[in-house]
Amino acid sequence: MLPGPERWPVAYAAMSERDVDRQLVARAQGGDKRAFELLVEKYQRKLGRLLARFIRDPAEVEDVTQEAFIKAYRALPAFRGDSAFYTWLYRIGINTAKNYLMALGRRAPTSTEVEAEDAEGFEDGEQLRDINTPESVLLSKEIAQTVNATIDELPGELRTAIQLREIEGMSYEDIARIMDCPIGTVRSRIFRAREAIAERLRPLLDTRKDQRW
Repeated sequence: MLPGPERWPVAYAAMSERDVDRQLVARAQGGDKRAFELLVEKYQRKLGRLLARFIRDPAEVEDVTQEAFIKAYRALPAFRGDSAFYTWLYRIGINTAKNYLMALGRRAPTSTEVEAEDAEGFEDGEQLRDINTPESVLLSKEIAQTVNATIDELPGELRTAIQLREIEGMSYEDIARIMDCPIGTVRSRIFRAREAIAERLRPLLDTRKDQRW
């Protein structure tokens, strides 16, 4: 039997996150409901944070998150492990949120992409993470509020891409799978999101227009 949460660190200490997920998925596919419950416990909060970028009402976020897990459970027999479980789950979550918004007439706006080759050269993402580290001179309540407000105001595709990359720490490949688009498109969306954040931060950081940070 799968060990309970209290024995989790001991049983799986030497395993990677993906290997742990793979074992839990295999057990869940074999009928072990507790294994799927552990996956829900592991990713429920992270999935909720992601969906909150689409849906503002916390009660609605909770409902859509639960619906996404129900869909994932029903689709689990078809999961073959070609991608990481969380990549597969997040994609289901995003699609569930989009369907929910469409049903309410609140479809997220689309965005105009920049050239992929322009976005390829923009690799300053660590700067955004630095805003939230204690060592950073940029750390302040006003800056954090500005970054969060800017992300909230972004078009849906940009908001999701920057959330997955800078907050969830996912690779471009995983984001492309989740958003069902080419990697170049992911890079374009992240580029545009970073540019929007940089533009809003310029008055606070006193940077020139040709400086992103």
